[in-house]
Amino acid sequence: MDAQRKDIHNSEIPVLCRACEARHRGVCGALSPAQLTVLSKQATRRLVAARSEMIGERQETGGYANILSGVVKLTKMMADGRQQIVGLQFAPDFLGRPFRSASDVTAEAATDVNLCSFPKAALDRMIKESPELERKLLEQSLDELDEARDWMLTLGRKTAAEKVASFLYLIATNIDPSSDLETARFELPLTRSDIADFLGLTIETVSRQITGLRKAGIIRIANNRHVEVPDLSLLAERASI
Repeated sequence: MDAQRKDIHNSEIPVLCRACEARHRGVCGALSPAQLTVLSKQATRRLVAARSEMIGERQETGGYANILSGVVKLTKMMADGRQQIVGLQFAPDFLGRPFRSASDVTAEAATDVNLCSFPKAALDRMIKESPELERKLLEQSLDELDEARDWMLTLGRKTAAEKVASFLYLIATNIDPSSDLETARFELPLTRSDIADFLGLTIETVSRQITGLRKAGIIRIANNRHVEVPDLSLLAERASI
């Protein structure tokens, strides 16, 4: 009987949403089948090529999106033109900031990114109608705040070796959906220059620390970008996590 109810429930969910990770683990998980149906009629799937700007800093918000795959780089610009990477987003993160009229960061595709986009007005209306959706968005904002505080600790107190290990652990545990939490393999989503910017290090220091991790057998590297982590617990130990 339970399986029958589950089949009936799934049949009410739009085909576009049934296999979507954002529905299972993202904000859309707070929506009813009826709300998903309404939203899916206005949603569009699109692929954003790597290095393409998706949202500009101070750009008026016209829509939101769920990240289905890929990595998004968030940056802020200083008055003198210098730019700082302030965060990364992965699937199934929510791209956009409800309750704000404009974005306070620039969002750029660090890799090819698959998005499910929908109009701002449609989701804003659902937020007013669904306390559960509003709660889900609040929970995500609090998670991002906790992650930002953890990253402040990384930048402010960890050694260069711990910073690079922490970055690789962040990528390994977020970018690889097939990870069994014991091993991981992935393509580095950032250049060495971007990694250095993100960690507050020089490119030479980043390269030296990656080489050290490789020589210690903590990671394996092929073609300069493909990384394999045979034991995530050893990487976490190097990152002081």
